[in-house]
Amino acid sequence: MRVGALEIIQIPAGEMANFSYLLFCPETRQGIAVDPSLEPQHLLDVINQHQVKLTWLVNTHGHRDHIFGNALILKATGAKLAAHPLAGIHVDKALVDGDVLMIGANPVKILHTPGHTPADIALNPPGALITGDTLFVTKVGRADMPGSDPAVMYASLLRLAAFPGETLVFPGHDYGPRPYSTIEFERQHNPYLRCPDLESFLTLRMG
Repeated sequence: MRVGALEIIQIPAGEMANFSYLLFCPETRQGIAVDPSLEPQHLLDVINQHQVKLTWLVNTHGHRDHIFGNALILKATGAKLAAHPLAGIHVDKALVDGDVLMIGANPVKILHTPGHTPADIALNPPGALITGDTLFVTKVGRADMPGSDPAVMYASLLRLAAFPGETLVFPGHDYGPRPYSTIEFERQHNPYLRCPDLESFLTLRMG
């Protein structure tokens, strides 16, 4: 799908309904891949099909179902690995809030969106959000795992919900009624984003 100047391809990847992503510039063929997951060959096939020169492989957080395929993608493409410093993996670039990765002349901003884990990040190419396990279509990530913090997750969700309504939302798993949505759709249909305050969110998410 063309989003602004970039092509964003959503790739089903594995038995846990993961999504991998490939973002690239159609003119320069430079690209960034996100979360190769448990079946990285699917991502690699798309990289090769579109003849993309991968510069970065980004992990939205450090859970196994998102990072398992890192080694295959890195070896096959020569890309460098980037993730938040709290992800617990060895990276070539530690990504923190406000960092920017470039795809040709196109910026991809990094948002730190902790809550599911301390290391969660979202990628923000113009017009879109790749939200990992923070925000799904009509759902949100688990907040009952080691390192999770539901109050912090609520703050992260409010930050994402403040983006323009037409912003496309590309989640880390296919857990909703459609594979991707928009911020406006989530504001209207995601019960977790409709919570009026932290207390009601905690009751819904942890109840």
